[in-house]
Amino acid sequence: MPRTKATTKALAQRIDLNYFKRPSPLRKWRFILSLVALGAAVMWLAGYGIVRNSKIYSAGRMSAAHAVLTERCSTCHVTANTFFTAKATDRACLSCHDGPIHHANQIFTPTCASCHVEHRGRMLLAATPDTSCTQCHSGLHTRDGSSRFVDQITAFSTEGHPEFAALRPGSADPGTIKFNHAVHLKQNLKGPNGPVQLECDDCHRSNAVNQSWRFAGTIVAASAQTTTSPPQLMLTSAAIQDDGRRDDQPNDQRLAPPSRLSTRAYMAPVSYVKNCAGCHGLAFDKRFVENVPHDTPQVVHAFVVKKFQDYIASHPSELRENPSLVTIPPKPVPVSPRVYTPQQWVNVRVAEAEQLLWGKTCKECHAISFHADQPLPVVAKSNITARWFPNASFDHDQHRLVSCESCHARARTSQETSDVLLPGIATCVQCHNSTAEGAESRCFECHTYHDWRNEKEVKNNFTLSQMIH
Repeated sequence: MPRTKATTKALAQRIDLNYFKRPSPLRKWRFILSLVALGAAVMWLAGYGIVRNSKIYSAGRMSAAHAVLTERCSTCHVTANTFFTAKATDRACLSCHDGPIHHANQIFTPTCASCHVEHRGRMLLAATPDTSCTQCHSGLHTRDGSSRFVDQITAFSTEGHPEFAALRPGSADPGTIKFNHAVHLKQNLKGPNGPVQLECDDCHRSNAVNQSWRFAGTIVAASAQTTTSPPQLMLTSAAIQDDGRRDDQPNDQRLAPPSRLSTRAYMAPVSYVKNCAGCHGLAFDKRFVENVPHDTPQVVHAFVVKKFQDYIASHPSELRENPSLVTIPPKPVPVSPRVYTPQQWVNVRVAEAEQLLWGKTCKECHAISFHADQPLPVVAKSNITARWFPNASFDHDQHRLVSCESCHARARTSQETSDVLLPGIATCVQCHNSTAEGAESRCFECHTYHDWRNEKEVKNNFTLSQMIH
């Protein structure tokens, strides 16, 4: 007899609809564990709330500069309501930091957090993306419609960045010291003790290099000066600083932003005492082994007068002029010896010595002019540039593995002071580019946004215990 197929209704009647009411070990423990997990989560959150630790709500690790604030979210984030917190505002940033404005003429001021993005790990907050800069500088506009800066900069490249200002057409070294690099870098150059070969670091070093200079000279002692000399012009060992300047001269490195201020970043200015005196002496008369001080004409004149006054006081026989004395240029031999008074003798010898100094020795390097109403010449300021990039930062210390001539290629052939021997942007982009092997090339590497010349002191808001607990 054939089997009858059961209907769906008949099959449904076989199912026990109360099966879920019967106890089952699996369901029982699953329910218990669910309650335990929920309770543990609530207690975990409550525990963080009791100790006021908001770390569980963090979007990521803090930067190295703000790592100490990891447990203090409220320092930057102000509570908006019970469950939500506001984003960090400029006011919160400025409570600890002074961010001087970029330019008073700027139209747009970005928020702090738009450039300095937190919670991305132990990164450098100053490492901002180029878009933070190019959002304005790719098409620069100002409040009054004018700017002394290039108005289209898109990237650090020969196409996206202008040539450095010091190398643009019409630019020249403003220095007045007559110096020929090509001559000084020749082989077998005459030195104080025989032939020498000058190297770049014989003249160019940072302030941090603590080594003796090969061609340094002797500083004229203060006792050799006259009491009539202005004390601020006395060239003494106490007045010479590590960078070769006197106490009354400012240090251009103070213009550097705090993040780049370094004794190794910039080259110390070249000075006569450290770099030139060993070869280029300032002799003024064969009677003396001393050189005149490398100082103003007033100090030099006072020094020469005092030396001759002291000399004739101890050598009175020279007041009678010797007719056999050979002079350059030759002078007619007087019929009878001339007898000078001490003051006359000093005046004649000082005039001869200064004719040599002003007309040959000093003029060899300095631009000297004479004025009818002034008894002494006027020496032009040297105007040696201490910092070529006033709107950017450069650190020589980071580049010391590269030979000087790799960047300053024209130094060996330069013959004029007006030559600007800086490397151009084409040299820099060989290393600083956006390739995987390239060095950092984003804007922040050389430029800072904030005008640190207007930096103000910030009040101390926290105690040490608040910072570490």
